[in-house]
Parts: sequence; C-alpha cells; structure tokens
Amino acid sequence: MIRNLLLVALGGAIGSVLRYLTSIFVSKYFPTVFPWATLVTNIIGCFLIGFFVGQLQKNGLFDSGYKWLLVTGFCGGYTTFSTFGHENITLFQNGNGALAFAYIASSVVVGLGAVWLGLCVSGVKL
Repeated sequence: MIRNLLLVALGGAIGSVLRYLTSIFVSKYFPTVFPWATLVTNIIGCFLIGFFVGQLQKNGLFDSGYKWLLVTGFCGGYTTFSTFGHENITLFQNGNGALAFAYIASSVVVGLGAVWLGLCVSGVKL
C-alpha cells in the first residue's frame, strides 16, 4: 500500500510538472483566447493512457506498480481527462454505450454546473 502511494505520488509529480511545461510551450506558440494548452494536454494525456494501458495489458503488467506510476500517477497528474476518456472507452468496449453517453453528458453538464456553483459560493458575480 505505501509503495503504491509513493508510486502514485512520484508519477503525479512528474505528470503535473509536464502539464505545466506543456502549457507554457503551447501558450508560447499559440497565444489565443482558445484554450489550446488544455486541449493539447488532454489529447496527449488520452493518447498516453491508452498507450500505457495497452502496453501494460499486452505485457501482463497491468496489476503491477507500473500501473500506479504511469496510469494513476503520471496520467492523473498530467490530466484526469485521460482517465475520463479511458473509462468511457471501457464502457463502450463492454457494450455499455448508453451508460458511456450518460457518463459523458452528466460529467460535462454537472461539471460545468459545479464550477458555476463554486464561483457563486465564492462570491464571484456572474
């Protein structure tokens, strides 16, 4: 348990730093109002979680420390959107397409509502 926590922490720290560096790099070359840095980070994170999960499954390592370091730690620190993407693909693969669409819709709608509510509670005038 402690070993897994340390692996998640290490991967998360590396992922967070790389997210920051990705944001700086993308913002430097695409300085617009559109949130390119977040979009690029989310797409890279989704690719990486797919690659890591695929490689770990292919090599029989999915239940190893590599999962905690790379999938939960690194990808979680880089972007939780990658986990969201992976969970939805898994739902689709398991024949739960309607549940996947419900998860996607509720995450977006309720998530935006939660941000709005948080801003309201903090006293921000909308």
